[in-house]
Amino acid sequence: MTSLRLFDTHAHLNTDAFDGQVDAVVGKAQEAGVEGIMVIGIDVATSRVACDLAAQYPGYLYAVVGIQPNSLAESQPDDFAVIEELAGLPGVRGIGETGLDCYWDDSPIEMQHEFFDRHMQLCRDTGLPMVIHMRESGDLIVQQLRQQNAVPPGVMHSFTGDWDCAKACLDQGLMISFAGMLTFKKNDALQAVAKQVPADRLLVETDSPYLSPEPLRGRRPNEPARVEHTLRFLAKLRNVSAESLAEQTSLNARTLFQLP
Repeated sequence: MTSLRLFDTHAHLNTDAFDGQVDAVVGKAQEAGVEGIMVIGIDVATSRVACDLAAQYPGYLYAVVGIQPNSLAESQPDDFAVIEELAGLPGVRGIGETGLDCYWDDSPIEMQHEFFDRHMQLCRDTGLPMVIHMRESGDLIVQQLRQQNAVPPGVMHSFTGDWDCAKACLDQGLMISFAGMLTFKKNDALQAVAKQVPADRLLVETDSPYLSPEPLRGRRPNEPARVEHTLRFLAKLRNVSAESLAEQTSLNARTLFQLP
């Protein structure tokens, strides 16, 4: 049995990959020492399912509701009003995932900027933290954060930027989360960044069902139990014990998402 206390800060248990599997996946996660999982919405439908799952597994699964940049173009005019409504439900502990994506050409960048602002305003209105999606968009995200009167607490999820980007995000008060790609061979640049993030600002995640870490790379679906591989890799990288880093990242997750 593992002695690690783990927290998966980003999983999409609300997608087809986990249809009829959530019970089993949660069971495996608990066995692996995972003590909480954030279930992340990418549109109205998945945000609703995240809320349902948080209600079914109270105190273990927590919902994050929002419209991901790549889902914006397909969203309906009143979808954001639905997100604002869902944000008031008891199991909801964050807003997102929001942010910017310059890799996929799914939504016009002006629209992405507008909705990133709207999600941040919802964070300020509700007191909930934000979960930020970045894909080849680090500089633009930093620029937009710097334009805010107040940047809500939040996390750069599945961080892939360089140290300048990480430092700029840290300067804005954000946490930095690493997913399975941190463990991939030849990812030296990202590993160098992960060594430098202050311990009290570090988080780990799976981004299930995507990004399975080594030694399970390419095996889908990824699942929350596998967050242990990323945590152990990160601990080795930083030259600290896996136990202490697991403790620290779980505490960081509870602090950010205002959990008991």
